[in-house]
Amino acid sequence: MNAVLRIFVWLLALSVVALPVVAVVNGWVGAERWPLAKLRVHGEFKRVPPEQLQQVLLPYAHAGFFAVKLQDAQDALEKLPWVESAQVRKQWPDVLEVTLVEHKPFARWGEGRLLSEQGKLFPTPKKLADLQLPELDGPDSQTEEVVKLYNDSRALFAPAGVDVRRLTMDARGSWSLLLSNGTEVVVGRDDARSRLQRFVRVLPQLANQAAPIERADLRYTNGFTLSWGTPAAPANAPGTPARRTQERT
Repeated sequence: MNAVLRIFVWLLALSVVALPVVAVVNGWVGAERWPLAKLRVHGEFKRVPPEQLQQVLLPYAHAGFFAVKLQDAQDALEKLPWVESAQVRKQWPDVLEVTLVEHKPFARWGEGRLLSEQGKLFPTPKKLADLQLPELDGPDSQTEEVVKLYNDSRALFAPAGVDVRRLTMDARGSWSLLLSNGTEVVVGRDDARSRLQRFVRVLPQLANQAAPIERADLRYTNGFTLSWGTPAAPANAPGTPARRTQERT
């Protein structure tokens, strides 16, 4: 009996010591005594309003220094439209510290999303609906490959004074581009870079034609086909009829 009594007393003493700790850690008591009264934010951010950060973090800060759930607060911040990543820490005695990284738009991705410079996809904010950005598209798992070919294509066409406005990889892995001069370039699935290089080599000669190139199909082993648009009409002949030809190179 004495042994049972000793165990009971030991458990009672342990509960007396542990219960206040559990109460503080769970926020049942102590939030007023050890409040989180200051918010310190690090990072260069332009599009996330400070008041929005305060609004998101306030419910977590109310729990107090010991009971604040840092991971939950971090997850809540990362759900904001412009936040790419966030880290939330606490610093004794009353500081909630946040390190924030904003999305930096690199390109449009398909319909309704943007691709950040860090390679992450996020919904297009309303304020950026009209922002001029290159247009990219493809399977979400292929963002890195799409960006690589986009950058390579820009470097290839730059000497000819032409930029790449849109680059798309379809579900079958077939590539197509839209150039700044309005030319649509169908590349296909295989050897995309070598086909583009071959086309770029003859582009200066093709640019001397009277009519603009409307479409270039590069899906051939040793050449490509060209569709020509309407040649520019002389100023004194506004009624010149449209003309379209196709050429195999």
